[in-house]
Amino acid sequence: MNLRPLGDRVVLKQLEAEEKTQSGIILTGAAKEKPQEAEVIAVGPGGIVDGEKVEMQVKIGDKVIYSKYAGTDVTLDKEEYIIVKQSDILAIVE
Repeated sequence: MNLRPLGDRVVLKQLEAEEKTQSGIILTGAAKEKPQEAEVIAVGPGGIVDGEKVEMQVKIGDKVIYSKYAGTDVTLDKEEYIIVKQSDILAIVE
């Protein structure tokens, strides 16, 4: 089964949380903060949103940083994804 986002939506797969802090402290499962970095899995076609033409600026495979409370969590075939609007993506990591 595939997810095909509509409009200016993007499907993201969250990257794994860091196991260690920069100072070397190992984090337990409960102490890990949900990362805001993800990989783009699928991209909608863009189109007209609020009367303005939206062109998609991300592509499949891009690593991005998104807003902390953005999107909708979805589980499909035991995999977790996040569906966000393109405007909730803050940056592409290069």
